[in-house]
Amino acid sequence: MPNTATTQPQATEPTMPKIDMPEQMRGQVVPILDFGSQYVQLIARRVREAGVFSLLVAPDTPLEQLAAMKPCGLILSGGPSSVYEKNAPACDPRLFELGVPVLGICYGMQIGCKLLGAEVRRTTAHEYGQATLKVEDRTDLLAGLPDNTTVWMSHGDQVDDLPDGFTRLATTPTCLNAAVRHKQMGFYGIQFHPEVTHTPHGVDILSNFLFQACGCRPTWRMADFLESQVRLVRDQVGKGRVVCGLSGGVDSSVVAALLAKAIDKQLTCIFVDNGLLRKNERELVENTFRDHFDVDLRVVDAGEQFLADLAGIDDPQEKRRRIGHRFIEVFKEASADIPDARFLAQGTLYPDVIESGHGHAGTAANIKLHHNVGGLPEELGFELIEPLRSLFKDEVRKLGEVLGLPEQMVWRHPFPGPGLAVRVLGAITKEKLDLLREADEILLEEIVANNLYRKTAQVFAVLLPVKAVGVMGDGRTYEHVIAVRAVESQDFMTADWARLPYDVLAKISSRIINEVRGVNRVVYDISSKPPATIEWE
Repeated sequence: MPNTATTQPQATEPTMPKIDMPEQMRGQVVPILDFGSQYVQLIARRVREAGVFSLLVAPDTPLEQLAAMKPCGLILSGGPSSVYEKNAPACDPRLFELGVPVLGICYGMQIGCKLLGAEVRRTTAHEYGQATLKVEDRTDLLAGLPDNTTVWMSHGDQVDDLPDGFTRLATTPTCLNAAVRHKQMGFYGIQFHPEVTHTPHGVDILSNFLFQACGCRPTWRMADFLESQVRLVRDQVGKGRVVCGLSGGVDSSVVAALLAKAIDKQLTCIFVDNGLLRKNERELVENTFRDHFDVDLRVVDAGEQFLADLAGIDDPQEKRRRIGHRFIEVFKEASADIPDARFLAQGTLYPDVIESGHGHAGTAANIKLHHNVGGLPEELGFELIEPLRSLFKDEVRKLGEVLGLPEQMVWRHPFPGPGLAVRVLGAITKEKLDLLREADEILLEEIVANNLYRKTAQVFAVLLPVKAVGVMGDGRTYEHVIAVRAVESQDFMTADWARLPYDVLAKISSRIINEVRGVNRVVYDISSKPPATIEWE
């Protein structure tokens, strides 16, 4: 995600790994032992999309902790290691004593089979990419699959001879044991990745495991999650007061709406207008939360202070540092006169927890903070409230819908914490910001008008630090260049440039050049991430 925290509190490492899980999901959860797969978050999302709660845990999580969660099944993820390497990641060897079905994916299959006596060896014919799976047994895990189907492979090792107790379920041309079952131990192993879209029947395989093998119930619903979080917030806050740094983005808006439902007048939201917002951003936030939710909203007009800090600064990281520092000062001053303010609400999401290492290995070091409140808990002595920390981004949007937030706020594209400061390349002036706001508004108007907003992950305009020669009327011009950036992405870890229709791009270009004074050229960014990033700075 493009949001960047500038100051992060240091937390001490707990003596035992902490596992974040909504209490109501205990007994209906599928923990995923994360062995380092690049697709591991996608596994968790696929399971949740099926209506079953899942979360990532460290691969060496003790059996006692797993048992305390009362799981209905376990998934062992893939990973880059080889099970026969000296320091290969391992799981508790008593895993099968839990008595619940276990699904091993890629490396997870290999380690599960190894625990049950099978040999894993490096192969001469590695499989990377799509392969044809020939199904031999479709009694449970592969029920409903055709005789031959496409799967996504990524491995150099594979399970060799199967010992007694195993049954082969499917093969590929270069992998004899592409899918196996050990019925007595309730173990299923697949050498391919069912979680990726390149495996067309992958969702069917995961559903078979969850509902046929594990007997899970599709109980993971946002309405139930909302009610449980409302109760937890009320219990935590008591008669105290909560401060919420509201940015207008999806995460902080959903947190604010949830808190408004839970504690009503005990909530105060602070919205800092830093002069780096999109056009009409302030009005949207004020109308939504002051009028629709009747929230105590305090708007701080600090644009002049931020712009003074940024005068003449063209280094992106220095821009971020100065914005973060000024924000903390403004927020501290705005929250100082709120009586009984003991709590600070943040929009920390599950990927933030995972990326910090806290969701995997139990370390609490440097959890990525919401971009608007970085450092504030430590500086002001607040106790944190993070009601979204077990949710993925798409689940946050669903929760926003349940809470009744307007569609344009729930489904809005991400906006960087430093705002337009990182979309005006080079030194910032009020004139440049105003020019960019006009161009960006035209761009988004056309994207929405052509029904492309929900089909793209992020669309925005960038003001380049160069001028170009043009011809307008009978004279030559030397004016600014606007770059249009539009990407498609599932998780923002990777992104591809969006293939917007030529006629839409033509209209966007024509309108910006004709309606925004000072622009005579529009270019389209066709870079993917990686190697490029989504934002330009």
